Amino acid sequence: MGIFRRVILPVAWLVVFAIIAVALVKIAFVDGLKPSDSGPAPLAQVDIPVVPATRATVTNTVDIKGTVQSDAAEAIRSTSAGKVIKVFVEQGATVARGDALFQVKAERVVTSSQPSKDGMSSAPKPVYDYFDILAPSSGTLQSLTTLIDQQVSVGENVGKIDPGTYTVAGSVTAAQQYRLLGKPGPAEIALVGGPAPFQCTEVTLKNNASDDGVGTSGGLSSTGGGAGMGVGGAVAIPGGGGGQSQDGGTPTGTLSCAIPAGHEVFAGLGATMTVSAGVAADVVTVPLTSVKGSVKDGIVWIAGAGGSGAAPEERTVQLGLNDGNVVEVTSGLTEGEQVLEFVPGAPAAPDPMMGPGQGTYIPAG
Repeated sequence: MGIFRRVILPVAWLVVFAIIAVALVKIAFVDGLKPSDSGPAPLAQVDIPVVPATRATVTNTVDIKGTVQSDAAEAIRSTSAGKVIKVFVEQGATVARGDALFQVKAERVVTSSQPSKDGMSSAPKPVYDYFDILAPSSGTLQSLTTLIDQQVSVGENVGKIDPGTYTVAGSVTAAQQYRLLGKPGPAEIALVGGPAPFQCTEVTLKNNASDDGVGTSGGLSSTGGGAGMGVGGAVAIPGGGGGQSQDGGTPTGTLSCAIPAGHEVFAGLGATMTVSAGVAADVVTVPLTSVKGSVKDGIVWIAGAGGSGAAPEERTVQLGLNDGNVVEVTSGLTEGEQVLEFVPGAPAAPDPMMGPGQGTYIPAG
């Protein structure tokens, strides 16, 4: 029994520890240096979405949120100098363009002297002219400050006429202005809580950089026009929406339209202007998200011929009308060609079903 404890048991433990040590050395320095077999192939593969160029009819209509505003009163200016001798109308009266408002008496300058009966020359008698000051426009006489025996001068502001007319006006973004580069056609006005929508023909588009409605360098002003009139270009903005409101960008212009007579409105009433700026029938189109560019020229990416692994081909195209969802391609692309659905490297489009900080993945290409 003493030999087992002193000899056999210690030798057995040494053998066990030696086996363990050899096994660890083999795992660390022998099996670890062998090339490992390839891992399992991925179960899913992300494909770059592509869409075909298709034929469609593009109707370019833009929705503008606006407000009804009272037209500014027109100033009454005296067209003659002299003394007021008659006032024909009172404040609050309704007047028509050309109605006489008041009358002034002006002394005419006479230089020649008149001979008397005794042959002596006498001072010339004064000669007076009488002038009626007329209303410059029709409306309600808002104010008239002239008094009897008051002296007035040419061009002096003596009152105001309220035309009693209204205009609906709203701000437009740069994207909306580009879509309205041609002459906008008539607008359909829908008043909030008001009567049925009605047509408004006197549409004016004015750039914020210009104080008047006349087109200047860089301005996008135009008046009139009709439905079906072409627009000079299109905005190729990924993710652009049809008829988007002013929250889509900084206002760069103002669209306004004089409300026709016969419609009951009041200042401050909200309205939506739906403006038509052209129709292109049976044309080649692609989604706006597929195009990078602004006006007239754009860039699309043609899907590689070798499948999803082939690099896309960058191609310049010419653009026409767009409706906020698809854009007309006037040249550079034929029907059926496959293009990338999203511009490579474009930011992810926000998904309303996702929370903050989340978005839809768009491959960078």
